[in-house]
Amino acid sequence: MTVAAEIQGITLRGIEALPVEVESEITSGMFSFSVVGLPDAAVRESRERVRAALRELDISIYGRIAVNLAPADLPKEGSLLDLPIAVALACEKEYCSPPGAAIYMGELALDGRVRPVRGAVPAAMLARSLGLPLFCPEGNAAEVALVDGVEAYSVPTLKDLVLFLRHEKELKRVVKNMPPSELNSVEPDFADVKGQMTARRALEIAAAGHHNILLVGSPGSGKTLMARALQGILPPLSDGEFLETLLIRSAVGLSAPVDRRRPFRQVHHTASTVSICGGGSDIRPGEVSLAHRGVLFLDEFTEFRRDLIEALRQPLEDGFITVNRAAGSVTYPSRVLLVLAANPCACGWRGDPLEQCRCSAQELERYRRKFSGPMLDRVDLYVSVPRLTPQELLELGGTPRESSAEIRARVVRARKRQWGRKERVGAECNAELSEKMLRREIGLSAEARRYLTAMAERLRLSGRGLSRVLRVARTIADLAGERNVDDRAVAEALAYRDSGVLE
Repeated sequence: MTVAAEIQGITLRGIEALPVEVESEITSGMFSFSVVGLPDAAVRESRERVRAALRELDISIYGRIAVNLAPADLPKEGSLLDLPIAVALACEKEYCSPPGAAIYMGELALDGRVRPVRGAVPAAMLARSLGLPLFCPEGNAAEVALVDGVEAYSVPTLKDLVLFLRHEKELKRVVKNMPPSELNSVEPDFADVKGQMTARRALEIAAAGHHNILLVGSPGSGKTLMARALQGILPPLSDGEFLETLLIRSAVGLSAPVDRRRPFRQVHHTASTVSICGGGSDIRPGEVSLAHRGVLFLDEFTEFRRDLIEALRQPLEDGFITVNRAAGSVTYPSRVLLVLAANPCACGWRGDPLEQCRCSAQELERYRRKFSGPMLDRVDLYVSVPRLTPQELLELGGTPRESSAEIRARVVRARKRQWGRKERVGAECNAELSEKMLRREIGLSAEARRYLTAMAERLRLSGRGLSRVLRVARTIADLAGERNVDDRAVAEALAYRDSGVLE
């Protein structure tokens, strides 16, 4: 019987790879092939793929075949255990012998090709922590190359791997290949946005401090265009942030990113709570986790179901979400910049310069109730986006506008000031500042304090709302290169907190 410690595969629990020891036994008797150790349907079906792939190597297996996946009480899921099972059986038939303990992963085609699978990055991190080499599909090599300090080999076919284990052929070593820190141009560009100077400024502040923002305007005012352009002014991902986002993408089988642009996930209002928050039988991450360290865009915000909106409150506040199911409990990161877009009323034309609003007072009141108060309390910037008239569009047609690269340069400088305070405050950006650190690091001038006190009572700000004003004011000061927060920064932050855009 093969030694289990020599041949290891993996199974996924959330974004974490767990080791699975694979051992096999072949005895005489009528043919049977059983896989034990809490396999799911995909793992049980591996026996047919493994048999056909081994047959391509002229390895015929017969008799009573048993494959054990240990630990026995850990559920195993997916097709990524095909390769270690095939290697275990090839060793059992004495066709080859493993050179030492290693991790194998990959799905087998019937002709012996090794197909890519999800979870290559968690597998590479597990191999690095255990100090073991990793044999991965050729299609996953680009992902594994993004993980530093792992010994990994690219496996195109089962035959190539078996010949390598017999010391008759060399496999291609996976070489680290991190994307450059500079960002290429991201479309759409802010140079494509005509007018809307208030909204452009608010989105710059949102990008600089990672603040949640609400855009309210008539159809055709450019809300969606500006929300998509926001990705181009965000700073590139750092090494740590890049690895965080890479882990989540790999766990759901998405391809590795080609550069360090931050994630942008746009969700339709018909999406289910599970698709956004995560879950399912295998407890996969949802959109709020796939957007981690990037943008989560909810267009037509008022059309989303209330239960789904309320489910987002906790992950937006805490920066992580815990998904509890019968199969277990998994925690995913969910530090997102939330962008909401909505029409000003049910018909969409309230306050529009060209169209007449047809909503009655009752319809307006019913529409306003769709804006969840607790959710809006977690939004830092409220912005009105008026639709431009044809005359304004023509007049602005030839006006030069700042590009995303120019705005991003200012955002990066502001972020660097925040990163300089990271060791003292324990936060990557101003939106993540705790209440204690906010009071200590805000640097509020006496004039700004008096002005804020008077305006807070007039605007009826809650404690959370007041803290969000202070965080935005700190970001405005960072954009201006100021050490302290003056009354001008507070006044601008309060202007973006005015809920009048919803009236």
